[in-house]
Amino acid sequence: MALIKIAPSILSADFARLGDEVRAIDAAGCDYVHIDVMDGHFVPNLSFGPTIIKAIRSHTKKPFDVHLMIDPAAPYLADYANAGADIITVHCEADKHLHRNLQVIRSLGKKAGVSLNPGTSVSVLEPILDDLDLILVMSVNPGFGGQKYIASQTDKIRAVRALIGNRPIELEVDGGVNADNVKMIKDAGADVVVAGSAVFSGDDYVKTIKALRTAAQ
Repeated sequence: MALIKIAPSILSADFARLGDEVRAIDAAGCDYVHIDVMDGHFVPNLSFGPTIIKAIRSHTKKPFDVHLMIDPAAPYLADYANAGADIITVHCEADKHLHRNLQVIRSLGKKAGVSLNPGTSVSVLEPILDDLDLILVMSVNPGFGGQKYIASQTDKIRAVRALIGNRPIELEVDGGVNADNVKMIKDAGADVVVAGSAVFSGDDYVKTIKALRTAAQ
């Protein structure tokens, strides 16, 4: 059985030491560096722009998993690609032309992902499945770190897993993931979990990432 991938969200990192924090989670064995981009419009918060991503790109060779919680996303896709993103995930609830955005992301040489808010049906995925490299199920309402996992999303994870079938699409889950629920999330079908507070709330990132991976087994 494949080990679950851990993608620490640097939204929970120490912003004054961002380069150091990225190096630390790299050394601690993370699989992806998850970067939550917020615009204060699509979600009620502001976070990272392309300049910050470009500034920390040299601190790790791990893939940058960039989650765009912005509306519109289309005008900025090239900026995030050029800043160093490896995976660019857009929300199906943002913009009007989801399929076009996914095509643009792939044309920029990046992996294309789509994210679903807790209240969004999995049916939106059906027309775009063959244009995806990653599906991100939000298990909290996007915009803030440290929220509690929404239990109803476990059934959604199972539904997305069934929809993916044999396609080479990773299933990622973001929101309220911790050592107590990560096995349930993995058993439902997740390949990747985003963990912010669960990793950065402690001083020993090696220990917290290992604990998540062990709990998932």
